[in-house]
Amino acid sequence: MTRIGLISDTHGWLDEAVYEHFKECDEVWHAGDFGSLTLGPSPGGKTPPILPGGEGNGEDGLKDRLGNTLEDERSYGDLFVQKFEKLFRRKIIFRGVYGNIDTPELRAVYPEKLFFVCEGVNVFMQHIGGHPERYSKGVKEDIVAHQSSLFISGHSHILKIMYDQKLHCLHMNPGAAGKQGWHKMRTIIRFAIDGKEIKNCEVVELGERGRID
Repeated sequence: MTRIGLISDTHGWLDEAVYEHFKECDEVWHAGDFGSLTLGPSPGGKTPPILPGGEGNGEDGLKDRLGNTLEDERSYGDLFVQKFEKLFRRKIIFRGVYGNIDTPELRAVYPEKLFFVCEGVNVFMQHIGGHPERYSKGVKEDIVAHQSSLFISGHSHILKIMYDQKLHCLHMNPGAAGKQGWHKMRTIIRFAIDGKEIKNCEVVELGERGRID
């Protein structure tokens, strides 16, 4: 069984609580819009957490976009993994796709579309993808062509979990975990894949968009 932490639309800022909520996960998937190269300060002046595609301060951090970086752009996902492993002393796999606000540097690292297999499930992830009632252009065709049974998107900032009866494909959008946007509640999703079965799906509310506990 593989335990998944699903997150999207962080927009350059990551709540430290995400690490704790994902501590039992084996993989973390980011559905795009990582954000800028600079994270905003976290509450109480604490060191901002590391965000793939974002900058962290402190010994694990990166310099600003005008200076020399301590790590190249390909290390952002690695920094998330390193932070996770430092906190919980175990390894994790990170996957992601770029979103519409992401920089050319991030687009050189993460693809627009990601097709992969997790246990017995064909997974398709694309930031702007719509949902079963209204897929974005080309998404339905990609689901059929790759026989995807799990389609993940972001972008809308609207939490949504729906099953497409016609395509036999489960759709998940974790909503937005960042502070920018029109969403009222910051959300992420946890679930598990056991063979061909997708189960134990949980929605985690991180708090209201304008409030950081």
